[in-house]
Amino acid sequence: MSRFRHLLRRAFTPITIMLIPHSNTRHLSFKMPSIGIILSVAIWLVGSAYIVSIAVNTFEYRRMKEKLNYYSSQFAELNVTIDGLRTAETEFRKLFSLGSKEKVLENVPVFDSGSIDMKTLKDQIKKSMESVKGIKEYLKEQKDIFVATPRGWPVRGPITSGYGERENPVHGGPDFHSGVDISVEPGTPVKATADGVVSFAGWSGGSGNLVAIEHGFGYTTFYAHNSRVAVSVGQHVKRGEIIAYSGSTGSSTGPHSHYEIWKEGKHVNPMPYLQGRS
Repeated sequence: MSRFRHLLRRAFTPITIMLIPHSNTRHLSFKMPSIGIILSVAIWLVGSAYIVSIAVNTFEYRRMKEKLNYYSSQFAELNVTIDGLRTAETEFRKLFSLGSKEKVLENVPVFDSGSIDMKTLKDQIKKSMESVKGIKEYLKEQKDIFVATPRGWPVRGPITSGYGERENPVHGGPDFHSGVDISVEPGTPVKATADGVVSFAGWSGGSGNLVAIEHGFGYTTFYAHNSRVAVSVGQHVKRGEIIAYSGSTGSSTGPHSHYEIWKEGKHVNPMPYLQGRS
C-alpha cells in the first residue's frame, strides 16, 4: 500500500515546463503533473496511429476504385464492339436473303473505312476479352484476400488480458502476452475468424486444447484453452464456423478463450482485426 501511495505521489508531482524564446521577450513557464505529460504523449501516439490507419485504408480504397473504374471503361468498349457486330450481322443477313449474286451486289451499302475493319475488330475483341480476364483475376484475388484475413471475434465477451507486456497470471513476473484473453462461460462456441484449413487440433501443453488454422496470404490464427475441439487437421472451415468450445485447459486461471493472430510468421496485435480494421 505504501508503495502504491509513493507511486501516486510521484505521478502527481508537478513538473515545470519552461519555454525560452530566442528574442528578448519574457520566457513562459507552467506546471503540469507527471501523469498529465504521460497521458498527453499516450493520447498523441494513439491519435497518430489512428490517423495513419485511416490514411492507409483510404489509399487502398482509392486504388481499388481506380482499378474498378478502368475495368468499367473496358466493359463499355466491349459493349460497343458487340453492338457493332450485331449491326453488321443484321446487314449481312439482309443482303444474303436477296437470293442472287446480282441483287446482293446491287444492294451492298457503301461502308465507310471504319465500319467493318476485321483486323481492328479482332484486335478490339482480343483486348476486351483480356480486360474481362483481368477483371475476373483481380476480383478473385481481392475476394481470396478478404476471406483469408481474420475479421471479427472468435467469441463475444470482455477482454481480461490484452496483447503486450503483462504480469504472468499463473507464474507471476513480467511476461509478453502474444494474444488476447476473452472471458466467456465454459462451453461457449468458438468460431473461426476467416476461411482456412485446420493445421492443428488437439492438446498442446500450456495452451490446452488448441486449434490452429492456416488462412493463406501469411495469416494463421490460434484458439487455446478450449474444453474440446470440434474440427480435425486438414478440415476446411469458413469464417463463423464453430471450431471448438471454450474452457480452461492447460495453463489457465479460469474459463476464457485465448486468441492469437500471426502474419508472415510473427504474432500481431489482434485488436484491429477484432474491430474489422485490418
